[in-house]
Amino acid sequence: MMSSSSDELLRDGVEAAVQAKNLKVVRGKRVALHDFSVTIPRGTITGLLGPSGCGKTTLMRSIVGTQIVGSGTVTVLGHPAGSPALRHRVGYVTQAPTIYNDLRVMDNVRYFAALYGAAPQAADRAVADVGLLDHAGAYCGNLSGGQRTRVSLACALVSRPDLLVLDEPTVGLDPVLRVDLWAQFDKLARRGTTLLVSSHVMDEADHCNDLLLMREGRLLAHTTPASLRDDTGCTSLEEAFLSIIRRSTAPAS
Repeated sequence: MMSSSSDELLRDGVEAAVQAKNLKVVRGKRVALHDFSVTIPRGTITGLLGPSGCGKTTLMRSIVGTQIVGSGTVTVLGHPAGSPALRHRVGYVTQAPTIYNDLRVMDNVRYFAALYGAAPQAADRAVADVGLLDHAGAYCGNLSGGQRTRVSLACALVSRPDLLVLDEPTVGLDPVLRVDLWAQFDKLARRGTTLLVSSHVMDEADHCNDLLLMREGRLLAHTTPASLRDDTGCTSLEEAFLSIIRRSTAPAS
């Protein structure tokens, strides 16, 4: 497996946001994660990339504490994943928007703020952060898909999480909305939030500090966009990923 720049950063004193060690998850009769180990440093945007069904969502569910783990450990911000101490420190945006269609945008976000014990002003700030102040009074059932994704993001931001986990947040969005969302993610990272963002769109990898490349429940590489290109000699990140796959499946000489 390719080495990670994150290992060097951690040696220089940057704390880990997430540490998974020998993680194994079985869903049904299929092993979804095979002996998966990774360390994600704080304050970075880490892209989790791979085809549908490779285990990205299972890994994210393991990190936020909603997945039954067969063996291994997951430590998040110094606590076991799913610990009560993490409820206000970890935000999770699933693929399907987790909002109430019969509530207005601001009411949805204020509801989640109340669950987190945050002040109403936190909801106002979160709605502003995702660029929806002009739609704060709109019913969520009347919003576009991209706007509904933004509302879900605002609901996750009201607690000002230290770790934000986003499961394919840009799927189905037009290119302009995708660029805008990634700009918001970069803004959050510069504030100190750690982001783990999954995608099967390889051109989004350039927005990330670190990359986790997955296939069939295994970690193929933990690297950076620049290192991935250098290691494979490919300009296109999609071609670079395919090169890593071919290398991992080639018979041993």
